[in-house]
Amino acid sequence: MSDIFYFCRQGVESIMDDEVTKRFSAEELESWNLLTRSNYNFQHISLRLTVLWGLGVVIRYGFLLPLRVTLAFTGVGLLVVLTSIIGFLPNGRMKNFLSEQVHLMCYRICVRALTAIITYHDSENKPKNGGICVANHTSPIDVIILASDGCYAMVGQIHGGLMGVIQKSMVKACPHIWFERSEVKDRHLVAKRLSDHVEDKTKLPILIFPEGTCINNTSVMMFKKGSFEIGSTVYPVAIKYDPRFGDAFWNSSQFGMVNYLLRMMSSWAIVCSVWYLPPMTREVRNVIQSSILRG
Repeated sequence: MSDIFYFCRQGVESIMDDEVTKRFSAEELESWNLLTRSNYNFQHISLRLTVLWGLGVVIRYGFLLPLRVTLAFTGVGLLVVLTSIIGFLPNGRMKNFLSEQVHLMCYRICVRALTAIITYHDSENKPKNGGICVANHTSPIDVIILASDGCYAMVGQIHGGLMGVIQKSMVKACPHIWFERSEVKDRHLVAKRLSDHVEDKTKLPILIFPEGTCINNTSVMMFKKGSFEIGSTVYPVAIKYDPRFGDAFWNSSQFGMVNYLLRMMSSWAIVCSVWYLPPMTREVRNVIQSSILRG
């Protein structure tokens, strides 16, 4: 029985510790960043580090968190109010211009709410109208990280509550693509609406995360092929976060959205780099994922 249990244990450990499973848990840090969530045994390291951690708690929760929450409510509130007002304007260049300026302003306020320090590389490859932007997915804040440097048409399911109010106000000012719950599983309907959008070269590029789930930013999972069946120009984007100041990975099985956002706002900062990779057409779409890995 000892031999049987030994091999059973080895098999279970291999399953639990395989390369794919690791991608759905937070990345391990080589050194402690003075956040309790990255080291629960901090009090046993040294008295000096414990004192520094205590000072950090006072700064993060007493000063930074209230300021960031205020900025977040300001950004979201302005987005809802201003896009609703712009929605009453007739379609045309003026409406598109005002919509883009409002979206950029509000997203940049929300980025400040996270104290995000973002470095953009190769801006000449930024997505253009009538194209599709595909990026690796680590967190819900990937959207505002990208949208603070350029406007995109969002794709997603219609929600209720506060998120539903935001979606309804945004779509009044910009042609975002929202689906009902019953429509999400209809691949032909989804592809048709995406195709209709990219055929109009005056509309903003579509932002899609083809992995379909959040990965811990150490690797990239296989992309779902639906985004590449439309036949439009694809603009790959690679996002890399620095977990030393705050881990942006969202483990949805452990934390709800509100809890996750509070963890982000109580971190030291969100530091990341964004690489705009060369645009690709359908004939060479097979190398898009490898390009993001290299980025």
